[in-house]
Parts: sequence; structure tokens; C-alpha cells
Amino acid sequence: MDTTRRTHRALAALTGTACLALLATACTGTNSGGGQDGSAAGQDVTITFWHGWSQDNEVKAIADNVAAFEKLHPNIHVKVVGNIADDKSEQALRAGGDEAPDVVSSFTTDNVGKFCSAGVWADLKPMLQKDGIDPAKTFPAAMLQYSQFQGNQCSLPLLGDAYGLYYNKTAFAAAGITAPPKTFGEFEADAVKLTQADGDGYKQLGFMPNYHGYESTPSHFLGQYGPGYFAADGTSDIATDPKVAAMYTWQKGLVDKLGGFDKLEKYRTGFGDEFSAKNPFTTGQVAMSIDGEWRTASLAEDKPEFEWATAPFPVPDDQAASYGRGYQTGTIVGIARTSKKQTASWELVKYLTTDTDAVVSFANAIHNVPSTFAALDSPKLDADANFRTFIDIAKNPHSNTTPASINGGAYQVSMQNLGYEFESGRQSDLKAGLAATAKEIDAAVQQAK
Repeated sequence: MDTTRRTHRALAALTGTACLALLATACTGTNSGGGQDGSAAGQDVTITFWHGWSQDNEVKAIADNVAAFEKLHPNIHVKVVGNIADDKSEQALRAGGDEAPDVVSSFTTDNVGKFCSAGVWADLKPMLQKDGIDPAKTFPAAMLQYSQFQGNQCSLPLLGDAYGLYYNKTAFAAAGITAPPKTFGEFEADAVKLTQADGDGYKQLGFMPNYHGYESTPSHFLGQYGPGYFAADGTSDIATDPKVAAMYTWQKGLVDKLGGFDKLEKYRTGFGDEFSAKNPFTTGQVAMSIDGEWRTASLAEDKPEFEWATAPFPVPDDQAASYGRGYQTGTIVGIARTSKKQTASWELVKYLTTDTDAVVSFANAIHNVPSTFAALDSPKLDADANFRTFIDIAKNPHSNTTPASINGGAYQVSMQNLGYEFESGRQSDLKAGLAATAKEIDAAVQQAK
């Protein structure tokens, strides 16, 4: 189970807005580091690679891939430094100098817009073109989208996460449900049927829809609708996109059908830690949940007292043909703009992100979704039926992500805050709430420029 990685990303989603607030003004100098380091001619070069993984299996997986890379490139030596938080790498990138890393990996896709616009990571497009790599034919569309900003491909995907439905097969059978729901209409009916009252609480809840529930965020739900979030001119379109209003309305309706906000919140406070055997799905407190592929590994380890399975998360009834889609995010990797060893650094980044065996071995080791089409189709990929669900979601052309923004994930925080207000009844006028939130998002973007 990739607990550390998921925890870092969860924290980054909340703090990403602040942690790079000074990036745009903190970059010193205008010249890139340059890349003619002699490595292409066989000269010995040592590069530094910073990443955030810390679990033993994760660190070993990185070390194994780096060792394989060094065997292919005996003149390029990689100094690997793990367990580096984003704020530390950001400070080093701003400062530059010999102590700064050459290659950096980040769990925070929300910060891609900042990395790209501030110029702290080099644009990889010329390197991709030089080596004849077509990004659109190499990486799934959603992964490619979250690794670039306004035409600047300053990062590349390095494994990913896909979100789907986990369901309690034992509870399904007891309720007479024979298959996982495919549309929201079916999902609502199943959630109600699976809910068992216990006094003023629940013996079993069909699904926890509240936004404070684990992974029940507006962006994860909106992944089933396919919104754009921003118009062509860069302004927020959430007040005019009917898909956004439809999602908030659907979620609020489900909250009401399952007992109301207050009753659900009271039940939610009794949930155990998300990244433990006390997760409410594992304990049977909820019969369905939205979660990522990493949960398959933890459930196999925790062995709940019921049969379980995975499926794509349902889609709106009027988009039934898009069933199989899901929200995607992941890890990204880039090259420091000020690095003086960009040729060697690119060789490492290219290997980690496009070499099929490297991507597959890393995915197998840390139980994440591969980030290239070739790796997703590799026969070497360890993928049982439950994990295969997330492979298919990653390959689905309807799957999507939250687009990069110059101020990171601030717009997602604004939308989440609106969700808290609307689901609880503190904001009853959704149209007005969306309009105000769109203005808030636009003002924050302008301030970040």
C-alpha cells in the first residue's frame, strides 16, 4: 500500500496553493541551465535526482530503476535523494546553485501550472521532438494534460492514479443487487437499498457522499461528467457549464436521500483512518466507495470479512455511453531549468517515463497505474481483475483530470468550499454560489499572474 505517497498527495492538494505562492517572483535570472554536459559524447556526468517516496518498497523500486538506467548509460551516475517534500525541492529550485537537484519528481500535479509558468522546470518539448517521441501517442490524454500548462510540457507522467468504484459483493448479494451500477440513477437506488438504519445512525451506509468523506471530492465526482473548468480565455466557466451544476445537484440529492447532511456527518466522524485497516469500506461501515487503485493492495493485505470487487464509477444517466471513465492524477517528473546537466538529466527522465520495462517494473513494485500506453498493455504488468479496472480507466479516452492552473489547485479548493456550503444547506442558491465562486477563482488567478 502506497500510504506515504497518498498522504503526501492529500496534504499537497490542501497546501499546494500556498507552497508555491512566491515561485513566480522568486526565480532569479532568465537563462536556462543549458544541456551540453558532455554526456552524449561519453563524458562522465553525475546528476542529482530528488523524489518524495519513502516506503522501503518504493525506495527499492526507484533504486532498481536507476541501477538499470546506469547499466545502459555507464557514464551517467545518479545521486538519488528520497523523501523530499515539495516545499524543500521548491526552495532548492528557486535558489539554484550546485546544491539544487537536476531531476525532480513531485506528487502534486496541481502545481504543474506554477512550475511551468514560473520557469523553474525546463520545457521538455524540444527534447521529446529531438528524440522523436510523440507525447499524444505515448501517454494517455488525461496524464498528458496534467503534466503541461499552456503548451509548456515542463513535466512528464511518472505512474498515475485512477479512481473507480469499490463495492461489497457480500452486501450486494444480501440486498439482491446482481451487478455494480453503471449510471447515477442505478447508483442512487443501490445506495439507498444498501443502507441499513440503526437508531438515529446506520448499521451500514450504502455510500458516503459528503465532501469530507474520503475521496468524495467535487473534482473526483466531476471526473464522471467531463467538465472543462476553464473557458478558452482562461476564465472559470463553472457558473455556465451545466455539468458542474448537475454534479452539485446530484450530490446534494444523494445526501438527502441517504438521511441528510447532519446524520451523515455524525456517522462519518466514527470512521477510522483512511489509510489503515479501519477505513470505513474495509470495516463494512460503507458498502460502496470511490477510491484509487492503491486500495486493491491494502484490501488484499487487510482481508476484510466480506467479498469485494471493483468497477468504474458510475456516470450521469445522460452520459451512459461514457461508462468506464474516471478521474486521473499521478506523479510527475521534470528537469530543473537551471541544471547544467540537462542532456544527462533528459536521458534519465526519458528512461523513467517512456521505457516500457522501467515503467512496468515501477508500477508493479508500488502498485500504481502505468503511465504509458505501451506499459498499460504490457504482458509483464501485474494486474488481477480488480486492478485491471483501473488499467482500463486509465486507457479510457473519456477519462479526465483537473487542468493545471497558474495558482495550483486553488480553484479546486474554492469549489470544495462551495460544496461544503451547498451540501449543508448554508448556501441554498446554487446558481448564485457558482457565480460567486467563479469570480473568486478568476480573481485568484489574476492575482497570481
